[in-house]
Amino acid sequence: MGSYIPNTDAQRREMLHAVGVDTIDALFESVPRDMLVGDGLKLPAGLSELEVRRAVTAMAEKNRIYPTVLRGAGAYRHFIPAVVKSVVNREELVTAYTPYQAEISQGILQSIFEFQTMICSLTGMDVANASVYDGGTAAAESIAMCKDRKRTRAYVSACAHPHVIETMRTYCFGSGTELIVVPEKDGRTDTDALKDMLGADAACFYLQQPNYYGNVEDAAAIGEIVHAAGAKYVMGVNPIACAIMETPAACGADIAVGEGQPLGLDIAFGGPYLGFMAATKTMFRKLPGRIVGQTHDVEGNVGYVLTLTAREQHIRREKASSNICSNQALCALTAGVYLTAMGDEGLRQAARLSLSKAHYLAAELEKIGLKRVHSGEFFHEFVTTCGNTDAVLEALDKAGILGGLPVKDGILWCVTEMVSREELDKAAAIIKEVC
Repeated sequence: MGSYIPNTDAQRREMLHAVGVDTIDALFESVPRDMLVGDGLKLPAGLSELEVRRAVTAMAEKNRIYPTVLRGAGAYRHFIPAVVKSVVNREELVTAYTPYQAEISQGILQSIFEFQTMICSLTGMDVANASVYDGGTAAAESIAMCKDRKRTRAYVSACAHPHVIETMRTYCFGSGTELIVVPEKDGRTDTDALKDMLGADAACFYLQQPNYYGNVEDAAAIGEIVHAAGAKYVMGVNPIACAIMETPAACGADIAVGEGQPLGLDIAFGGPYLGFMAATKTMFRKLPGRIVGQTHDVEGNVGYVLTLTAREQHIRREKASSNICSNQALCALTAGVYLTAMGDEGLRQAARLSLSKAHYLAAELEKIGLKRVHSGEFFHEFVTTCGNTDAVLEALDKAGILGGLPVKDGILWCVTEMVSREELDKAAAIIKEVC
């Protein structure tokens, strides 16, 4: 980070001279003396780069790193090409932030524009924004896009991720919106209940595809039910699954949201992640955050601009429908580099391998008595019964395998392209021995 500090001592002196003072302390003459820190912050002495590396490495070694991961539930370990971190770790990129001065932020703006374009390609939607905090935030923000004076109730499938539902509840509490959970039936949204529950005051319905249990929902049919009630249809999608499944646009969605973590970001407890949001043309002016567009200057050169940004978010916050005032530019750049490196076929291959390996593990577990709880199609996650969950997960843990997530009906397993067949066979053998 040798060039991170943007100005020299001589440049600082020149700036101080331009504003008519001699020292930085003179800038704070108007601040009462009792509010200033007189003796400094008493911070310990700084460390050298080598010492910092040793200290951070020692802290990192406290983490348990599993060679094999069979758990997902919202955070997924996928292969990340080496070029991704090589690009995004460049000094001029690691401090990416909101481009308030667009005319001198062409690189940042272009990276955001490319990210938006790729999200539109994945979802089939017409426009995407410059990302929000995470997938749960994106889902919650979509409610505000759909709500109006007459339609004040939001609906969400019980098969959505529990943390997403919690985030939606928090947002709805703050805005005075009623959030209603539509029950599940056999691991999928109960469509009969959905028909009965949607009324004239329904603003939107949120469906996760694939859902929390990994099951594939009949998204197109659900979209017809939602639109028949006059509500907006919001789909939360896995971006890797979008490579081989019907797009939200093909299923009739008005808004598509999701978590971008699978697109080149390491799994981590709490992030940093990024939420993506895309919408149809009729909804694009209600998207929170900002939208970067491509244009040409008077000389015909390609340029990038903030095409749309909701000023209420900055200066009239009490009237804003959203208070997203930042963007996950570095994470969005990472996703863009990942998608570029993988390409169409690479992304489809990752999705196909995840799908086939998950089905292989499900079949092997079936042979030893861990039957799937739900029937029908699934992507790369599925729930099986398990008579002794704690013993199974403990045995896998001892072998360096992070097992599935305990859920009410058994264990929620996840398999991505990162897990080899040998690792799956090893896991199945351990489980067989325990059971």
